[in-house]
Order: sequence, then structure tokens, then C-alpha cells
Amino acid sequence: MTGRQLAAWALVALALAVVPVLLPSAFYLGIATHALIFAIMALSLNILIGHGGMTSLGHAVYLGVPAYGVAVMTMQLGWSPVPTILFALALGTATAALFGVLALRASGLGFLMITLALGQVMWGAAYRWVGLTGGDNGIRLSGRPTLFGINLTDAVPFYIFVALILFMALFCLWQLDRSAFGACLRGTRDQPRRMRMLGHDVWRIRWTAFVLAGFWGSVSGVLYCYDYQYVSPAALSLPQSAEALLMVVLGGAGTLAGPVVGAIVITAIKTIVSSYVDRWYTLLGLTFIIVVSVMPTGLVPGIAAWVKGRRA
Repeated sequence: MTGRQLAAWALVALALAVVPVLLPSAFYLGIATHALIFAIMALSLNILIGHGGMTSLGHAVYLGVPAYGVAVMTMQLGWSPVPTILFALALGTATAALFGVLALRASGLGFLMITLALGQVMWGAAYRWVGLTGGDNGIRLSGRPTLFGINLTDAVPFYIFVALILFMALFCLWQLDRSAFGACLRGTRDQPRRMRMLGHDVWRIRWTAFVLAGFWGSVSGVLYCYDYQYVSPAALSLPQSAEALLMVVLGGAGTLAGPVVGAIVITAIKTIVSSYVDRWYTLLGLTFIIVVSVMPTGLVPGIAAWVKGRRA
């Protein structure tokens, strides 16, 4: 790691650390925590969209399934936090492994429609399986757990815990982008025929990326359940998948910072602006249209290009 890269990572860590000091109340700190959790979800989807060229409309499955895993294991079976988290992550990753086999039977629009259909199937199962999921009423947790001697009930410790997980996700995905696998994944996105001619198993590379995306999506699902202390079929719904897709596209697909920026912008509009504006979905749509019109590649690449142009 070069000195400039080390300084950049130190700056990211500092930015995450000073948030609790800068925000005026626990309410805004809670919103920041929401944004970081959805940033992890957007980063996981960016593995598929930005690096693999696979647009998914069912990524909320990997938010909702682990969240239900946490809720069911905690409230109905009485498991302790660590086994519950490990089970939820394994459940979400296994679901991604299975759904990847089904979705990767097609590409392009076919892949998009299969992921959409799988997401709707899981949403319908959560809505109808009342005995397990509570149906439309969902499942409410009794509180946040104590992990490794740290009580996550208060807003500040939980924010720090989520920020550490986001930092780990950013670092791991940065390493993935610089690895040989990351290069192969981008090759399957840009030149799949040439990759096959070079002897690479394109399907296996894409399936591995799908599983990795499912794992990091599951991490966001576990944090989502502990954050809201409640899970319902809405966590698996199409609007939830569409919001994750919007975060990636708005911030800049294929970049490391883009999904994080997109998640912050959309979470702010969803939670803060919606308290003042009734039709906040309209505002969200207008924001997306303006950004895409002015910066077709997203906020982060667009701003970087503008700064580079100003310097030139």
C-alpha cells in the first residue's frame, strides 16, 4: 500500500469516527447509521452491477432473508447473538448461491427478470408464511444484543460497530477490485467471449461474484434487523431492491465511493426530506433524473471529472 493510499484510508476512518461528534442528536446519528447500513447493501450490489455487468432487481432478498434469520433465531428459538449472526450470514449466502445458479441461466434482460421473479417469490413467502414470519405484522426484537462485552443498545456504540463493518467492507472490496479475480470479473463483463477463449470459466466467475454479493448483502441484513429491531416483508420488497439499484447508479457504478454516496443521498431524502415533503418519491425521481442528465456515470465519477477539468 502506497503512502497516498494509506492516507486515503486514514481519512475515511477519520470521517467515519467524527460523525457522532458532529451530529447534534441521537436522531441524526440514527439516520447516519441507516445510511451506512444501506451503503453496505449498495456496495454488495455494486459487485454485480459495476464489476460484473449484471443488473439485479431482487437484491433485497439478501437484506430480508438474514434479517428474518436473526429475528426468528432470537425471538422464537432464543439463540445467543453470535450463533444467530453466523446462522443468518450462512443462510443469506446459501440463498445467494442457490439463486445464482438459477439467475445465471440467462444474461442481460433475462437475468434481470429472473432476479426480479426470485425476489417476488421470497416477498410472497414472507407475506404468506404467517407462522414463521408473522406475515404483514413482521417480527419485533426485544432489543439490540451485547457483542464481545459491548452493549449495542445506545446509538453511539451501535454506530461505531456499523462504521467498523462498513470500513471492513470497503477495504475488502477495494482488495477485490485490485485482485486477479476482480480483473477476471471485469473481463467477463466487457469481453465474455474472449475470456472463454482464454480458458476462463465465465459462469463460475459470475456465480462466485453473485455469492460474494449475497454475503455482503447478508451483512447489511443482519445490521438492518438490529438497527430497526424489526423486520417485515417490506425488507424483501421490490421497492427495497429498486432503492439499492438507485443508490449504485446515482453514486456511480463500478466505483468504491459511489454506492456509499448514493446511499447517503437517498437515505437523507427518504428520512429527512420526507418529513417536510409529502411526495418525496417525486423529489427522489427528479434528483435521479437531474444527476443522470448532468453526470451520466454518477455523482462520484462526474464530480471527479469536473474537478479534473477545472484543474486542467
